[in-house]
Amino acid sequence: MKPLANAKQEGDSPSSEKAASNDGAPNGQQSNGSASHGNNQKDPSTLTPSRAKALKLKEKLSKAKYDLQLEKGMKRKLYQGLVKLASELKDAREECKVLKQQSERGDKNWYEGGMWRGPELLPGIRASARHRMATGEKIVPEKRSKDAVSLSDLFFDLVIVTAFTRVGVAIQDRGGLDGASLAYFCVFWLIWGKEASFSTRFDTTDLSSRVETLLTCFAVLFGSLSSTAMFDSGDATRMMIVAAFIALLHFFLHLRVWYWFRDVSQFSEMICVKQYAQYVMALTAMEFLTWMVGTISLSETSSLRAYIFLIAIILSFRVPRTFLPNDFHAACSKRGVLFILLLGFVLQSIVLVASPFFDYQMPSSEQYCFLGLVCFLLFCIKLLYVDDSFSVQPSDHALLVSRAAGFFFHIGQLCLLLSTTILGAGLNLLTHSYLAATASLPDNAKALVCNGFAGVVLSIGFIKSMHLRRVPLNPVHRQLFYAAYGTQVVVLIVVVYATHSISMNRFMAATMMNELEMLGTLCSLALFLLIISWLDEAVELNIYGEGDAREFRVHPFGLWTCLKPGSPEPPLISSTSRMSHLSTRLKDSNANLFDSQFNLPIYGSVRSTTSEDDEERVRLVKFSDQVDMNEIDEESMDVVV
Repeated sequence: MKPLANAKQEGDSPSSEKAASNDGAPNGQQSNGSASHGNNQKDPSTLTPSRAKALKLKEKLSKAKYDLQLEKGMKRKLYQGLVKLASELKDAREECKVLKQQSERGDKNWYEGGMWRGPELLPGIRASARHRMATGEKIVPEKRSKDAVSLSDLFFDLVIVTAFTRVGVAIQDRGGLDGASLAYFCVFWLIWGKEASFSTRFDTTDLSSRVETLLTCFAVLFGSLSSTAMFDSGDATRMMIVAAFIALLHFFLHLRVWYWFRDVSQFSEMICVKQYAQYVMALTAMEFLTWMVGTISLSETSSLRAYIFLIAIILSFRVPRTFLPNDFHAACSKRGVLFILLLGFVLQSIVLVASPFFDYQMPSSEQYCFLGLVCFLLFCIKLLYVDDSFSVQPSDHALLVSRAAGFFFHIGQLCLLLSTTILGAGLNLLTHSYLAATASLPDNAKALVCNGFAGVVLSIGFIKSMHLRRVPLNPVHRQLFYAAYGTQVVVLIVVVYATHSISMNRFMAATMMNELEMLGTLCSLALFLLIISWLDEAVELNIYGEGDAREFRVHPFGLWTCLKPGSPEPPLISSTSRMSHLSTRLKDSNANLFDSQFNLPIYGSVRSTTSEDDEERVRLVKFSDQVDMNEIDEESMDVVV
């Protein structure tokens, strides 16, 4: 019994229990009181075989638990990766489905499915509506393989531009812009907007849509013949009748859409089509009633007719991104085609004014130079124009950033077209004055040309400022882009002020200018402004060369507070957001598979690496200089930029 008692006493001693606890703890998890393995532990050879076996079992059990936890964490990460992969595969399947629909739509004949068939959404619009309803986020449909502007749309644009030039004739005759000309121009532009809004959402190749387009062309053409009179005339009454007819036409057009989708479920993505049709029907009905009140109730001499035009024009505006998304790329193409056609009509009208002077004599070298400068000025304006399809990412476009930015973007487009029309009217007067060898330059011609040019460049600059720009996270590179944008703004203001001063004869040299000298001055200012407008592209090319600058230009930057992105995007300036939340390209990348598990105040991406011990760990890449490095373990940082 003595040996047994001695063994029990030796095994139950506190020092033995402490040594056993230290021996059984896993590697790296020993108690704080032990300084080393040799000082506070007894030699395992001095323990009994049963005690040594128990310690080995405890050690194996602890290691097994640790391995199970590690394997569980790896499986959890693998599961999250598989979930993200499944989501990406689902998105890819949807994109393939949309591309297949686009290909089938581009190859099929216009009469397939019936010449007089029901309304059909364009390929990609339904997928965008489904994604928006499910996540609340907006996406941009891919570009259609078929041309976004059909021949029917092009013919309608020609009719609209003809109406614009008729308003320009009224501006030319009166020597300036008045309320009637502005109202008529807005009516024609809003008619074009209604057609473009419908054709970028629904298929317009069926017979019913073509008949509707033809009737609209008739109405616009007839209305353009009455666009040179004031409000107190019968021509203004005919303009109200034309606008009321087109409003009623679009009411029935969307009534047909509502009837076709009236039985859709409240939980279906097609419910937005029904809601959009109801929204347009309500506005067009109120607009029609407003026009009819002005036509029937008010006499031609009534001073309230101007308010009728104002109320109806306000009702014709559409809030951007309401209920149903449109084909973004098709809408950009339509805006560009309309502007280019207007420039072409301006050049054609100038040639028509100059043609009678060349019927009996050959043009001189100075006259050739004059027409060449006119063409050069219009070409510079064309280069200054912003092509939304290529110069701006769809997610950074004003129409997709916020509704306020989209509204001001449409106002900028209206001002651009109106300023171009005024410029064309002034160039017609300038051409006639120069070729007729008038003793002095008419003041109205100088005012129209200079103010029209100032309005064009100011509208283009305003439209460019509406978009969201991306600057690098590197502070030095970011300052270069800020300097480029600031220089562009300053030069734009200087050019606008200079042209306005020329029209007001504030400079002594401006009073002595003839037609050729003034046109040469405007061409020089346009060329200088064009070179400065390429400054940000030059900075990008100098810094990144042939590389893809979009990988570095990820920080959003905008001049207007209405451009501040809403949910789910972060504010314009945020020191606590990650780059994956600032850039959709990094957010959707496979490198950020496990990004949702971390919430660190740094910019960077997250990736997994495998060490020699087969233990997966997370590594970070730091891009922000605003993070306190004392709060972050330097060993867990791969690269510090």
